Amino acid sequence: MIVVAGEALIDLVPQGPGALADLKPAPGGGPYNTAVALGRLGSPTAFCSRLSSDAFGEALLDGLRRAGVEVSLVRRGPEPTTLAVATLDAGGSAAYSFYVDGTADRLFTAPAALPAGTRAVSFGTCSLVLEPGASAYEELLRTAAGQGLFTALDPNIRAGLIPDADAYRERFQSWLPSVTLLKLSAEDAAWLGGTPRAWLAAGPAAVVITRGGDGLTVFTRDGGEHSVPGEKVDVVDTIGAGDTVNAALLHGLAARDALSAEALAAFGAEGWKRLLRFAARAAAITCSRAGAEPPYAAELGDPAAL
Repeated sequence: MIVVAGEALIDLVPQGPGALADLKPAPGGGPYNTAVALGRLGSPTAFCSRLSSDAFGEALLDGLRRAGVEVSLVRRGPEPTTLAVATLDAGGSAAYSFYVDGTADRLFTAPAALPAGTRAVSFGTCSLVLEPGASAYEELLRTAAGQGLFTALDPNIRAGLIPDADAYRERFQSWLPSVTLLKLSAEDAAWLGGTPRAWLAAGPAAVVITRGGDGLTVFTRDGGEHSVPGEKVDVVDTIGAGDTVNAALLHGLAARDALSAEALAAFGAEGWKRLLRFAARAAAITCSRAGAEPPYAAELGDPAAL
């Protein structure tokens, strides 16, 4: 079981470029997209969050169930669902505005226990910024690491939600001893101001940097640096692409029984390149369709065969 912990929200997805494009509501949120992508790929997955009991919350829950994601760790509340309004540029890249005050997911509390058989827990995005829920997710991260579970972190920076950038950067640094796999975009890395080697020294066994259409690179503790190019595709938008990479990495590692720091250390250059190619292909499929619509297993094939 892979547990994905974090927010679920509604993306208001523009149907074209510009600030006044028509908007279509769609399920979203980095952790939510990651959980759905894992479910579609066939990995046993549970989602750990707090959803509204409003109509949007019901739609989010239905999306998890349709993807085969376990929802016993989802709590409900009467507060409204968070909204994220996306704006696309001419190249399909998305910028976001968030409506988060008084929403249900901010009141998350950590569960007493994770499901039996949990092997990995994934964290990221707004849930690690917005209090009081952020502290609860941070508690869960440290608890999972303390139990010897594989932990994955994608900070997925939304600068407009971070009132004190320096304080957040310090907090991010404090998470690293509890993180096994750190994945972040080149833009996030620049905003955080660190380097993969410095982050590796603080705790993670591997750091994956995504570079959009230019591909992915992994940095490992033994000094390794392995890259693959991006898959060429006609981009509709980039919504959910990074979340799909998260899911593809976790799914591929699980398929190879490599969800541990020790296994990552022994993964080797060819193993990493196969995994990164699998993730690049998955992200390309997501970019080829509107909104966060990650691929199904049948569209990708066996990650070990790439």
